[in-house]
Amino acid sequence: MAKTIAIIGAGGAMGKWFSEYFSKKGFEVTGFDNTNPVAKNIKKAQSLISAILNVDYVLLSTPTKKTPEIIRLIAKEMKRESYLIDITSQKSKTATALGKIPAKVSPICIHPMFGPGAKNLKNHNIVLVPIKDGKKELNVAKTLFPDGNFVTIDSTEHDKKIAMILGMTESPELIETIISNPEIRKVAEEFWKDVGRLLASAQEGKGEEIIDYINTNKEKISQNVDLEKSYKKLTKMVNTIDK
Repeated sequence: MAKTIAIIGAGGAMGKWFSEYFSKKGFEVTGFDNTNPVAKNIKKAQSLISAILNVDYVLLSTPTKKTPEIIRLIAKEMKRESYLIDITSQKSKTATALGKIPAKVSPICIHPMFGPGAKNLKNHNIVLVPIKDGKKELNVAKTLFPDGNFVTIDSTEHDKKIAMILGMTESPELIETIISNPEIRKVAEEFWKDVGRLLASAQEGKGEEIIDYINTNKEKISQNVDLEKSYKKLTKMVNTIDK
């Protein structure tokens, strides 16, 4: 009997990616999205609750700010021995919400370090944030995504290191530099994959590799006049990883 999964936010870019991924894996996929149309080759649910009833897995491809509330809303309605999968890019609040779900449902908190243009999972990193039983959660995640490279890190460290690497907290001009650069936009998938590799390096204490990456790619993202300032700020932030 085929495993069943509901993709919440199935009409978004990542929701469509996961819908296709699990369909190819032989899952019976149900999609729900109250904003965008879901793919025609999967079953469309008429409501959020009807989507998650009696399925083996629920994957949330939803906005980060809304995800904790969705977790609280649906977890109690899910069947016993099911799994609730979160893929948001910021983990502190979602991890807290997942930690409070009923014992009948197991949480899987991951951050896929790739975008919807990824053809497969080969050479892509997936960050796992342990919630209740980290070993079990990692084993289930590896079963679902056997070709992914997994890095395990707690929610606080995840958010801190993502912020350091992307310069989100102290260097917003760096993000503007990256987004506004046509060359970077053309290779956005490769850049996001590099961010995953950098996060893995940060978790392993390899600060030198992060600095090497910044030096190597400095010219590649040097179209904006604010790059030098951004570069210095980011370098300073990633240096704190070793402290």
